[in-house]
Amino acid sequence: MTARCGTAWTAMVLVLLCAGCGNEAPEEAEPIRPVRTIAVEPGVKAAPQTFSGRIAAQDHPTLAFRIGGRVAERPVDVGMDVKQGQVIARLDPENELNALRSARAALADAEGGLRRADGQFERQSHLRERGVATQADFEAAEQARRAAAARVEAALAQLRIAEDLVGFTTLEADAPGNVTAVSAEPGEVVAPGQPVVRLARREGRDAVFEVPAEQLATLDPDADILVTGGSDNTHRAVGRVREVSPEADPVTRTFTISVGLADPPPTFLIGTSVTLNVGGAADDSLAIPATALTDRNGTTGAWIADPEKGTVSFRPLQILRRNAATAAIGQGLAAGDIVVTAGAGQLREGQKVRLIGRES
Repeated sequence: MTARCGTAWTAMVLVLLCAGCGNEAPEEAEPIRPVRTIAVEPGVKAAPQTFSGRIAAQDHPTLAFRIGGRVAERPVDVGMDVKQGQVIARLDPENELNALRSARAALADAEGGLRRADGQFERQSHLRERGVATQADFEAAEQARRAAAARVEAALAQLRIAEDLVGFTTLEADAPGNVTAVSAEPGEVVAPGQPVVRLARREGRDAVFEVPAEQLATLDPDADILVTGGSDNTHRAVGRVREVSPEADPVTRTFTISVGLADPPPTFLIGTSVTLNVGGAADDSLAIPATALTDRNGTTGAWIADPEKGTVSFRPLQILRRNAATAAIGQGLAAGDIVVTAGAGQLREGQKVRLIGRES
């Protein structure tokens, strides 16, 4: 009886152990993430582009009077060269001269009043020392002296204003340059700030040209730009893009680009027709979509897929240029590398992946 009970108990224990083994959860396999990739193609140097343009001044301020009045003379005209400080227009100064005379007379009267107040104050001081003058008389003389001094200060301020107004009747060139436009004639009454003369400053020349939107997107701001002019294109200057208009022309749908020229030849006068040659990129960079770039521990790079192993690894990259669409890579990539362009945000080193469009 005892042997039979022991055998039954042993069988029950074995059954429970087998049941426990059957309930263990199998280890889950690592998920294979699908990613979109692109194969890096060899870099191709951009073909040179040629545009027609013109020479313009980098700075072309419009000069105006700071006060209104009647234009008495304008000794310059379009096309004339002017020097710094040269008079380019004058207003009739009669009203301002009258105001100056009045200010000078008011100052002389205020100074006379101050001298009288000083004398009265000195007399009251001596009388007070002798005990003849009262304290009230002394304080009144002192107050009168202070008021007279204040009137002198006010008269001096009015005189300076009047002198400035007389000076404002003369308009001078603030820099050497060339007159490109005139907007007021002698005898005309102008308001403060109304344009009178437009001046193209001599220092600084731009080559201005129009570029279509589709070509502007591929223009390298660091590209070498050669500007040529003359009948045989022997006059040359090298420049760099200085300014790009933020909006396209509503009619031509082109963007205006200003190229700042370094040491332009004397023949590059304002308005001269020139040809601008935009060379190809000076580097052998490889282009990848900007979406492929990712930051990992403070380092910018991309995930490179190994189609044989089905894994990815992070590789730091040297970024030469980037915009919203593409990035130019200087070092870190080679032609034929497979770069992950979508789905990189959830990857880790050695992650199993399935390349969309390829056999896994």
